[in-house]
Amino acid sequence: MYKINLNCDLGEGAGADGIIIPHINSANIACGFHAGDANIMADTLRLCKEHRTGAGAHPGYPDKENFGRTKMELTAEEIYNITLYQLGALGAMAKSEGVKLEHVKAHGAMYNAAAKDRALADAIAAAVYDYDKDLILLALSGSEMINAAKAAGLRYASEVFADRAYEADGTLRSRGLDGAMIEDENEAVDRVIRMAKFGKVKAFTGENIDIEAHSVCVHGDGPKAIEFVKKLNTAFRDNHIETVSLSEVMDSCFSEPKPQ
Repeated sequence: MYKINLNCDLGEGAGADGIIIPHINSANIACGFHAGDANIMADTLRLCKEHRTGAGAHPGYPDKENFGRTKMELTAEEIYNITLYQLGALGAMAKSEGVKLEHVKAHGAMYNAAAKDRALADAIAAAVYDYDKDLILLALSGSEMINAAKAAGLRYASEVFADRAYEADGTLRSRGLDGAMIEDENEAVDRVIRMAKFGKVKAFTGENIDIEAHSVCVHGDGPKAIEFVKKLNTAFRDNHIETVSLSEVMDSCFSEPKPQ
């Protein structure tokens, strides 16, 4: 049986955390910079503990006005500092709730910048390693963050997106461009199944590109997030794909070769 992790960006004030968390394996919890605050962090961690859902940090740019989705010109040192700061904040809350953090996933524009910029990727990986070298870095498949995690000696998980279009180089199509979002839920589900079972996705320009799918992301701020999560879970069951924790999917690492 194939295995995959289903993650969702949460703790961002959208109000759906309690509905979504029972249906996912991993929650990426905003650390107060792009969204969320101490009270929301605590509430989300409690929900993760209650439902045995893996909890991870979701650090982003200090930019609540734009939800962390506008690129900021920060140095690698500044990226290191704000990442470590946010890990410390969520880590303290997690410790008080008796929750052990499992992973780290950068948010929004910081995630996209570090996917292409090795210096920024190294800064994020260094902050994660210095905070807790046992954490898993969840990052875009084939990105510089994956390379940085390998170089730093961190465990990593390659992430794919259900509702985002890909460019031919494997990067996500910018949200400001036509066709960046996959609006048809059935199409999005079909794309995820193909990525999970065959390691392939069709780029916006039509090419079939290779992709490594350890974890699939669903955005928790979408109006149909819970319906989409449920639809994905049904499709996984129908296609003999088991949803598991990040640690378990990394242990298996899709060891069986995928059909061509």
